[in-house]
Amino acid sequence: MQREEKILVCLSGSPTNARVVRAAAKIAEAFHGTLTALFVEPANYAAEPDSRLAENIRLAKQLGAQIRTLYGDDAAAVIAEYARVSGSTKIVIGRSPGKRGFFSKKSIVDRLGELASDIDIYIIPDKSETSDTPRGSARSQERLSLRDALITAVMLAFCTGIGYLFSDLGFSTANVIVIYIIGVLGIAMLTAGRSYSLAASILSVLICNFFFTEPYFSLFSDPSHIMTFIVMFAAAFFISSITARIKRQTHQTALRVYRTEILLETSQKLQQAIGTEQILTVTAGQLVKLLERSVLIYPVENGALSEPMLFPVNENAGFNDYLTQYDRDSARWVLENDRRAGNGTDTRQKSNGIYMAIHANGRVFAVAGVAMKASPMLESFEKTLTVAILDECGLMLENEYNRIEKRRIEEKARAEELRSNLLRAISHDLRTPLTNISGTAALLMENELPEEKRRQMYVSVYDDAHWLIDLVENLLSITRMEGGSRIEDLQPELLDDIFREAVSHSDRLLSEHELEIRLDDELLMAHMDARLIVQVVINLINNAVKYTPRGSHICLEASARDDRVLISVADDGNGISDEAKGKIFDMFYTGNKASSDARRGLGLGLALCKSIVQAHGGSIAVSDNTPHGAVFTFDLKRAEVQPDE
Repeated sequence: MQREEKILVCLSGSPTNARVVRAAAKIAEAFHGTLTALFVEPANYAAEPDSRLAENIRLAKQLGAQIRTLYGDDAAAVIAEYARVSGSTKIVIGRSPGKRGFFSKKSIVDRLGELASDIDIYIIPDKSETSDTPRGSARSQERLSLRDALITAVMLAFCTGIGYLFSDLGFSTANVIVIYIIGVLGIAMLTAGRSYSLAASILSVLICNFFFTEPYFSLFSDPSHIMTFIVMFAAAFFISSITARIKRQTHQTALRVYRTEILLETSQKLQQAIGTEQILTVTAGQLVKLLERSVLIYPVENGALSEPMLFPVNENAGFNDYLTQYDRDSARWVLENDRRAGNGTDTRQKSNGIYMAIHANGRVFAVAGVAMKASPMLESFEKTLTVAILDECGLMLENEYNRIEKRRIEEKARAEELRSNLLRAISHDLRTPLTNISGTAALLMENELPEEKRRQMYVSVYDDAHWLIDLVENLLSITRMEGGSRIEDLQPELLDDIFREAVSHSDRLLSEHELEIRLDDELLMAHMDARLIVQVVINLINNAVKYTPRGSHICLEASARDDRVLISVADDGNGISDEAKGKIFDMFYTGNKASSDARRGLGLGLALCKSIVQAHGGSIAVSDNTPHGAVFTFDLKRAEVQPDE
């Protein structure tokens, strides 16, 4: 089996690096391999906003390359190590005829040939005067700083004071030289850039010559001291250079660790996020932390952009420049084309921000915008992490979308199943009472029955008609629930009125039981939909009547508990088994089949009670009564009695 060819091309800011990238793309195409573009960023690299490096990176992306950014001052070693780790089979690099460094005997290309001798290296000649190494096209421009200048002056003055102290104590000039070398080292650690270290190295030699060698207070010196000063300067400059490099590398390492931690933190926070809004909020917050720029996100609803969610980097950050029609059109273009656009891209470059799609599997869930006005271009590593965060967000949004879709399909299936079961149950169980009513009415029409028999038939017709009325009321209540949604328009109602209304519409057989009503306060009130709560109480009372023997005690009670009102219906019947307690609130569960009335019960009453109570923001439960029986309890939000004004 032929191995897959992996082509690695080295990026730089050279004007002719584009030719190197195109050559690498042709090689990858010829060998049917993959293409990776690598940029090695040195410690003191700082790209300009219009850097040619950005153009070369865009070209590499257009040619299908994967962009990678690594850090290090030894570019050859970094490239060779990455090539080995990634399994690259060919390296493409440009060579410039420019001069080598003073201390360097070998060019990067030559060193790369030694370090990666087992990998094919393709060298593309470069006639440009600019070196085409992957070390970057621009060095950071050191700016003069009053703080660093004062540090340099104070440190040299301090070393001079220590030098006078050593002279008074009889120490040799060599000891004084050591003090100045240590001072230069301190300056390198406390200041930014090499300029101050270089200046301190030169000034330390001059000051030491001026104050501590004969003739004193003169720059003229004994020729025998010249070599000493040369060694002093070389040692000071070398140590300061090493210190400055270590400091820059430490800063870069810390920055990379910090950014990587942000990426890992983002993944953890997104795993804990619930809902689309929270996912987008977490993502935007992490981008603000990573990039230190303002971020705005356009959620996508029904294939169109919604109003943007704004996340400023600080209190003073405004979004007026990023909410213009042009920028909105840029975001809309990203939605329609699923490609990035805006400042720093090849599309709609006049935008104040850069806009990127948050997508997964070809579906765009949102468009993220990053503020770019009056800000430098995003670094390559920043772009990589930004894309990674947005991709992670896209996957989470896709999971959330699939979850919502699954729930919607399940709810639709449950609703369809409920409708089917309801229709089947109604068509089956309505026949019995209707047949009884019809048959009893036909017998009564004969007018030949004794009075006692006729009375029994009237009672039978009444009971069947009352059962049908309860059924219709429950069905109407079910339609008012709108699939179990929460009821928002609740009014304060007196529990005493609710209880009396429910008792008046309860089963006629309630008169054969002992009913007790208990209220902590006659003015006790709760927020509710009165009609629905009356239906709950009726169903609970009728349930107690149906499943308890004649003459049993039924207690209807309401009491206040903090900001809630507890309502209970208790009986002293046979109670409910533990097995039935877990099913009693299920739709179409009819409980004791041995009951004379259970045979024609649809099992809607308690299931409806549960739905109504939950829609009010409460809960309902069943427990054992003492010494026997059952207690149904539900809670509502308490309402305070408003005094008359």
